[in-house]
Amino acid sequence: MESYKIAGVDVHKKMLAVVVTDAAREGEVCFVRNRFGTMGSDLRELREWLASQQVREVVMESTAQYWRPVWLELEPHFKLHLAQAQSNRAPKGRKRDFQDAERLARRHLAGELILSFVPEPEQRLWRTLTRTKNQLTRDRVRMQNQMESLLEEARIKLTSCVSDSLGLSSRRMLRALAAGATDAAELAQLAEPELQAPPEQLREALSAAPSMGLTHRRILKLLLERVELIERQRGELEQILATTLKPYEDAVTRLAEVPGFGVNSAQQVIAEVGPAAATFSSPEELASWMGACPGREESAEVSTSNRCPKGNRPLRRVLTQVAHAAIKNQGNVFHAFYRRLVVRKGHPVALWAVVHRLCRLTWKILHQGVSYEERGRVANPKAVQQRKKRLVRALQALGFQVQLTSLQPATV
Repeated sequence: MESYKIAGVDVHKKMLAVVVTDAAREGEVCFVRNRFGTMGSDLRELREWLASQQVREVVMESTAQYWRPVWLELEPHFKLHLAQAQSNRAPKGRKRDFQDAERLARRHLAGELILSFVPEPEQRLWRTLTRTKNQLTRDRVRMQNQMESLLEEARIKLTSCVSDSLGLSSRRMLRALAAGATDAAELAQLAEPELQAPPEQLREALSAAPSMGLTHRRILKLLLERVELIERQRGELEQILATTLKPYEDAVTRLAEVPGFGVNSAQQVIAEVGPAAATFSSPEELASWMGACPGREESAEVSTSNRCPKGNRPLRRVLTQVAHAAIKNQGNVFHAFYRRLVVRKGHPVALWAVVHRLCRLTWKILHQGVSYEERGRVANPKAVQQRKKRLVRALQALGFQVQLTSLQPATV
């Protein structure tokens, strides 16, 4: 066997414990140890030292976000592997930095590590954009909840009259409140004519405006400014993401045609799996990586749990939202599939089955370059036969003799 060397790196915030060993050596394994810092010059020194040791492969733990600078420095020069920290756990009381690095190398050679999927630099940039945008969306929801809590504390019941507390009419009234307005009738007149809440109800909801304190008004102004800042930043991220994914507009369009999907969700999925899902050779592999397939925990030939693995959480979140939207839109295959399962399995299991089917369909659209075609609700032939037999038995039980005749479709 050709000799080549492998390095194990135990990553910390301020230091790196690095060991190098000969992967093809038989018998007792010998390690060469070294310690490095994590600054830019230290990482360049690490790269040069690994090259002088004739290292081909490097395996490291996914320690928080501290592995990223090491990965970026070594990526152009070595074959890298990122191991999940859980698969390299040490026995209690026997954890040491260099021993952890040695254990990484040994378990990688033995095939015992669970390796993470690290996409290409371009796709990692997409992930950063989509995940930052999603975090801003969550921050906006949090600001909206804080604003509603503040209004309730000030006895302003505006959120009981409007469906969107950050809509056009609501914002006008909230800005006026933050500016010091106290007349409930004047505040109610700021609403759009299309608002369903009648003026009398709005005046009653804003009747506590004269007693609203200065502190509450200042906090309300700060929250409104924060919401506007978040929305402006989200708009900038959307423009950057649209420009970045412009070469893959066809893949985004084809995926957005699936019921429940949209441009936003299609962009998030492509950022997680790639424009062609090239890393995954089959839909089963993608479903397993995402965590949309049943698990298996077996002991003594008895299965103790079939719960799904955690998988890729951003992709699970997006496809779950897509599944919720798909089953609400009647007339597509996902709605029919959900209705068929929910009677026997319940909502959580039926919804997760829709997520699994969407995951497999996503792989087919991206990997094979096909387009989605909705053919409507197609009856299951097996279900039709079972229903026919059940109806025949019911009529025979009532004393009727049944003879079935197939109706031929009319021809034009």
